[in-house]
Amino acid sequence: MLEVLGDVLQLVDRFVHARDPTLDPVRVNVKGISGSGKTTFGRQLAERLGVPYVELDALHHGPNWTEASGEEFRALVREHMAGSPDGWVIDGNYEGKLGDLVIDAADQIVWLDPPLYFALRRMCRRTVSRIRNDVELWSGNRENWRNAFIGWDSLLVWTVRAFFRHRRRWPRKFAGDPRLVRLRSAEEARRWLDRQ
Repeated sequence: MLEVLGDVLQLVDRFVHARDPTLDPVRVNVKGISGSGKTTFGRQLAERLGVPYVELDALHHGPNWTEASGEEFRALVREHMAGSPDGWVIDGNYEGKLGDLVIDAADQIVWLDPPLYFALRRMCRRTVSRIRNDVELWSGNRENWRNAFIGWDSLLVWTVRAFFRHRRRWPRKFAGDPRLVRLRSAEEARRWLDRQ
C-alpha cells in the first residue's frame, strides 16, 4: 500500500512540476568544481524542467581517458544543444575548450560554490566508493587511486586548483550578469531547486 501511495505522490509531483511546452526554451548551465554536486543537481533540475540533461564529462572523455579535441568537443556539444530545441541542462565547465559556447546559449547559469572542505569531502567519498565498487564512468573509464589522488594531474589537485581559479575568475566574468545564480551550500542548492 505504501509503495502505491509513493508512486501516486511521485506522479502528482511530476505533474505539478511539469514544464509547459508552450513556454520559451529553458537552457541552464550548471557549473562548479568536482564534488560540488553538479551531476546530482543537474539531473534533478532537468527532470523538474522536463528537458534533456547533458554531462560534459561524458562527452569529453573517450575510452582510456582520451580527451576530445577542442573542435570535436565543440561539435558534440553543439549537436546536443541543437537536438534539444525545447531546452537543456548542461553540467560542466570546460571553457578552455568550449569558450563561451554553452554560457552564451544559456538562459541561466547556476554556480554551485560550496566551501572547499565540503566539496573535497564529497569528492573523496564518491571517488573511494567508485574505486572500491569498480564503477564505470564514461566510455569504459574507471577512476583509480593514482588518477584520483596522486600527482599534479590527479582529480584531488585539479579540484583544489579549479576552486581557487573559479573563485578568482568567475565573479569578474559574471559580474552584473542577471543569469547567474551562485549557491554556496547544499542547503541553498536544495532550496533553489525546490522552487523550480
